[in-house]
Amino acid sequence: MAVGLFEKMEMEYGFVRSMDKLKFVVEKLCEYGYASNAEKLVKSVANEFFPDEFICDCLVKGWCVDGKLDEARRLSQEMYRGGFEIGVVGYNAILDCVCKLCRKKDPFRMEAEAEKVLIDMDVAGVPRNVETFNVLIRNLCKIRKTEDAMNLFDRMGEWGCHPNEETFLVLIKSLYQAARVGEGDEMIDKMKSSGFGDKLDKKAYYEFLTILCGIERVEHALKVFAKMKRDCEPGVMTYDLLMGKLCAHGRVEKANALFKEAEKKGLPVEVKAYKLDPRFMTKPKEKKEKKRETLPEKMARKRRRLKKIRLSFVKKPKKAQRRAY
Repeated sequence: MAVGLFEKMEMEYGFVRSMDKLKFVVEKLCEYGYASNAEKLVKSVANEFFPDEFICDCLVKGWCVDGKLDEARRLSQEMYRGGFEIGVVGYNAILDCVCKLCRKKDPFRMEAEAEKVLIDMDVAGVPRNVETFNVLIRNLCKIRKTEDAMNLFDRMGEWGCHPNEETFLVLIKSLYQAARVGEGDEMIDKMKSSGFGDKLDKKAYYEFLTILCGIERVEHALKVFAKMKRDCEPGVMTYDLLMGKLCAHGRVEKANALFKEAEKKGLPVEVKAYKLDPRFMTKPKEKKEKKRETLPEKMARKRRRLKKIRLSFVKKPKKAQRRAY
């Protein structure tokens, strides 16, 4: 429908077609993985609007979003023969596609295959940018290689790149997921000192709290919640998440305190029946039933008792006598 609208917009609706409108349609089609439709459209209007590097990069990205790496490489070769050079946007899309395919088929090959794409970038003279590192860090965190992602984060300066808000948010969530809560808190402070404190909104904090509650770090979730209240105003979903997890841990008093706090702020919180997690239930002590004493046990008990009685009648020698002995 989008392609049909662009083709008929001048004849049926009276809108003049232009290069900017073509770029907009191609970009949106490729963003959702409809690269085949976008490529057909570009080829059909090539006589009127000759494609530029932006359109070619978008098409490569569209094939990569669709997961068709062979088509993306085929198009990049056609671009090279046509006099276009694939830019950093196209290379980043190919890199992301390679990482995703490796994650599905063989995660252990991901770093080696990604290195090949990075070498191609260096050979072509295309410099890495922040998005290149974000692609690598994001995919490393997806396969729980948080330490490798942190090493890559520390080496960004070697290529003249600096982390942006996406880099920090991905790493904070990955550190919390790996139960490295202290490092996650430090990364929040680094994000603020780098000038991205305004990106720590209630949505970002809600994601942090969801991860911490998911790994049963409720006490630390309350500490992060205190940070959240200093930076932004928590919403109903945040209070509901914490109250549910506190009740599951049997901490009803703290959950009630949060409920009253939310009511004072005018948030539409509702009274719910939260379930207590069976793992945190206090189990009643089981009374041990007295077993009937067997005859050998009874005889042994009597012998021990008689032995104690005999020993009590034996007189202990005095100190002087003990020395003589």
